[in-house]
Amino acid sequence: MTKKALITGITGQDGSYLTELLLEKGYEVYGIVRRSSTFGTDRIEHLYQDPHKRPPLKLIYGDLTDGGNLSSILSEIQPDEVYNLGAQSHVRVSFDQPIYTANVDALGTLRLLEALRMMKNPPRFYQASSSEMYGKVVQTPQTEETPFYPRSPYGCAKVYGFWQTVNYREAYGLFACNGILFNHESPRRGETFVTRKITRAAARIKLGLQKKLYLGNLEASRDWGFAGDYVEAMWRMLQQETPDDYVVATGQTHTVKEFLDEVFGYLEMDWKPYVEIDPRYYRPTEVDLLLGDAAKARRILNWSPKVTFRELARMMVDADLKLADNEKVLKDHGCRKQ
Repeated sequence: MTKKALITGITGQDGSYLTELLLEKGYEVYGIVRRSSTFGTDRIEHLYQDPHKRPPLKLIYGDLTDGGNLSSILSEIQPDEVYNLGAQSHVRVSFDQPIYTANVDALGTLRLLEALRMMKNPPRFYQASSSEMYGKVVQTPQTEETPFYPRSPYGCAKVYGFWQTVNYREAYGLFACNGILFNHESPRRGETFVTRKITRAAARIKLGLQKKLYLGNLEASRDWGFAGDYVEAMWRMLQQETPDDYVVATGQTHTVKEFLDEVFGYLEMDWKPYVEIDPRYYRPTEVDLLLGDAAKARRILNWSPKVTFRELARMMVDADLKLADNEKVLKDHGCRKQ
């Protein structure tokens, strides 16, 4: 029998890679999207190109702020697995919109869990937790046992969602898992996130389309992996006999400065003449170092990252070079027309 999966946040980076994975495994995939005046489905557009060769992919209007709507969607679809990837996921933005962030990321998770609890046969549930929950770290590297010390409204909201997931698992017997994912990037990463901001700007600078790149804390150190690797860990969590929580990480850490070195070095440029520090990009409370220990995921899920830090950076640069080249062609063509 074909399995059904429901994904919140399907149009995001992780949602698009997870959708690809599940379709390849023969799932019927349903995605919740928010109603807006413009389409934001660019990351999953290619999955519609040949629908006859795939199980169906269907999008449904819904919102994590509407519990009644979530219950209706679950009742209609009766999925086997639910992946809660939907969130206001930008840490810096969460300082500007803390109430909205909590409503979607924290209470949205609770609304979804409560809707699952009310079902006769609840599906297996995956909650997208975050390394930002560790914040001002009290132990390095961070494991599933490391205490949380969030340093942003986003981190606080994710801690709430984490413990509600654990509580519903223990109180009601739901098959509910937390994936504590450390930073994971790709060519599909949003352009306001620091890694993609760097690769996009570097490619444009290389082609003469941009002169400066403005960044915040260059000494912040992160454990960066490839999103395409990490969604496999999500899926593997829901295939186990018992639910549990897992850190998903590479076990290596690099500073923003090191990422700049890798990206600009690949383009045979020195980043220093192009990068300027803008205090607006500093967080009110900074997270200096995140480094994950994924030994449990390696042991139980038989999961390990495949893409290295260097391969990830170069993959992102190559994709952004294509975008910049297309942009330059259009710009030059427009100038000639005038």
